[in-house]
Amino acid sequence: MNPSFAAIDQGTSSTRLLLASAGTAPQLSLALRNAPQHPRPGWVEQAPLELLAKVEACLQAAGRVQAIGIANQGESCLAWDARSGEPLSPVIVWQDDRTAQQLAALRAEGVQALTLERAGLPLDCYFSASKLGWLLRNDAGVARAHRAGRLRLGTTDAFFLDRLTGQFVTDASTASRTSLMNLASGAWDPTLCALFGVPMECLPAIRPTVGDFGLYRGIPVTASIVDQQAALYGHGCRAAGDAKITFGTGAFALALTGAQIPRAPTSGLLPTVAWQIGAERSYALDGGVYDAGSAVEWAGRIGLYTDLSEITAFGAAPAIARGLAFVPALSGLACPHWDRSAAALWVGMNAATTRQDLCQALLEGIALRTAQVVRVMDGHIGAAVRLRIDGGLARNPYFCQFLADATGRSVATRRFDELTALGCAALAARGVGQTLETPDDDDVASLFEPRTAPADALAWQLRFAEAVSKTMGWKRELSAVA
Repeated sequence: MNPSFAAIDQGTSSTRLLLASAGTAPQLSLALRNAPQHPRPGWVEQAPLELLAKVEACLQAAGRVQAIGIANQGESCLAWDARSGEPLSPVIVWQDDRTAQQLAALRAEGVQALTLERAGLPLDCYFSASKLGWLLRNDAGVARAHRAGRLRLGTTDAFFLDRLTGQFVTDASTASRTSLMNLASGAWDPTLCALFGVPMECLPAIRPTVGDFGLYRGIPVTASIVDQQAALYGHGCRAAGDAKITFGTGAFALALTGAQIPRAPTSGLLPTVAWQIGAERSYALDGGVYDAGSAVEWAGRIGLYTDLSEITAFGAAPAIARGLAFVPALSGLACPHWDRSAAALWVGMNAATTRQDLCQALLEGIALRTAQVVRVMDGHIGAAVRLRIDGGLARNPYFCQFLADATGRSVATRRFDELTALGCAALAARGVGQTLETPDDDDVASLFEPRTAPADALAWQLRFAEAVSKTMGWKRELSAVA
């Protein structure tokens, strides 16, 4: 019998189990929905014990396997008690912007140069550091645990591993998303920890992505990694320049750069750890869009469509060509703008605009925001002939074709598209000296070729850039009026 491996993809919107064995097709065995809460405008939270229960349900469904890998949300974080293991806070999700004003003040003081130099990251509440500091300043239970020497702070992976295996650890890829790790040394940076008010002694140990993360019911956990980096590995990206885009809750482009830290501070792209295997640390360039699948789900919640099948094809010309645009800035703008004060916007509506038009513009807006990231990335890794994509929107033919038209590139989807989980399983197998195959460039389910004249695509991009400019600073202006 072939050795089997379990991968838990613990994402923002779902918790999923994949089982994989060498020589056989991987199988998604369980998928459980997660429900983020929005207790205040801009706040996004999840219940730690609910997420933990779903991870355990997946592990129990996996049965006896040779090794386990866990992929995590990356920047979502919480506080918990070191002795009891009980959460002291909700999970503050990566989309949460409660620390925006604090970070704006730090930017005004010129501090961002320090975080860019040491962590490679701008001052944005996307990352964990300011949220962990906020918990210590604003939650009395967290402060009491710190005074009593019982506080643990970390990203969700560290909480899961602590509870499941008794190991208070994280991996280098996840630590690189906190704004507390020094990218060059791979260790927590005392200056950054002091800047954000995060006690370094409360943070987990940083380990390689593939290694010893303890035992769960006697089964070794041999890989822990950020979900986007797991998808990069799952796409088969191994050489510098290899890239993918995952369309999940957000849209995230990652391109491998190798052993050297990529520095692009003026472009809005972020250097990050792709993974660390042994002493070898691989880096990547990251470009993100905060709202992709989350924008589509929101449109369904407010009644713009009732079933996803309704928004896979449209009879009209592209909405952007008809002057209708949607900027998916429900959580602000990430790369290359990094503006949390931006707000979502439809512009160009008239009395004839329909719900279908709004949905069409919404899909196009996600694609056009992604195209902005792709254009910036081109300047650093060269223009890719083909975009490798995965995630929920990769199953929408209108979206894929429009993305091809907007970027002027071929867009390729995979036959097996659970690539975050597959990459995580492959890394877990590597931890016990086994190999799981991941897709190559011939493993294509659908290939979408550009069908729009470059001049028209450029006109779309310029019109969309005007729409984006109208969203920027909106929340600041609203606060000033209030």
